[in-house]
Amino acid sequence: MNYLSAIGSYAIMVREVFKKPTKWAIMRNLILKEIDELIFGSLGIIIFISIFIGGVVAIQTALNLTNPLIPKNLIGFATRQSVILEFAPTFTSIIMAGKVGSYITSSIGTMRVTEQIDALEVMGVNSLNYLVFPKIIAMLFYPFIVAIAMYVGIFGGWVANVLGNHSSSAEFVEGIKLDFISFHVTYSFIKSVVFAFIIATLPSFHGYYMKGGALDVGKASTVAFVWTSVVIIILNFILTQLLLG
Repeated sequence: MNYLSAIGSYAIMVREVFKKPTKWAIMRNLILKEIDELIFGSLGIIIFISIFIGGVVAIQTALNLTNPLIPKNLIGFATRQSVILEFAPTFTSIIMAGKVGSYITSSIGTMRVTEQIDALEVMGVNSLNYLVFPKIIAMLFYPFIVAIAMYVGIFGGWVANVLGNHSSSAEFVEGIKLDFISFHVTYSFIKSVVFAFIIATLPSFHGYYMKGGALDVGKASTVAFVWTSVVIIILNFILTQLLLG
């Protein structure tokens, strides 16, 4: 029953986010602030991790191609498929759940502990709209990060492949072009939009409804990260079955 109650509370929160909107002059600044904090502030770590993930995929694929009859362009093909289908949208989302989700939970949780949310309600402001809606809009730009992760991941695979002398640059590029299905990119972006909504709202839920003092903010952030990651993994399975099954 606790899980059902939590799901019901989450659904109510999401519904309330879109009620009684804050004035656009104020909301615009909040959205721009969240875009800078959640999206641009995450680019560095995403680029860094994507380069090495792509490199590792390329190296592992190359080391497993022991049969001389298997063409070397499969290294580029496997790297492209792995990065586009899974590593860019899903692995990146887990990272964002830790970085962005923890920030969202702790910032809203701190406002709850210090009674700033109560002050917003007293002033007649819809605190959920004021706090959560800008984060949802900002995370709509999340596919932009996923696109960069795709490009950088494949580039990292190319660098590792060439530097490791596993195959020629031409063979790797040939593998990237081999049997390319454009819907795979669309599928990845669809997943990223769904994950973005979860990353924006689920940590907000844990921060907004947290109870206790300052020490409980950290605990709420940890719980939010765990549940956000679990939901992302479950939705990844469901969306993969629906879109590619």
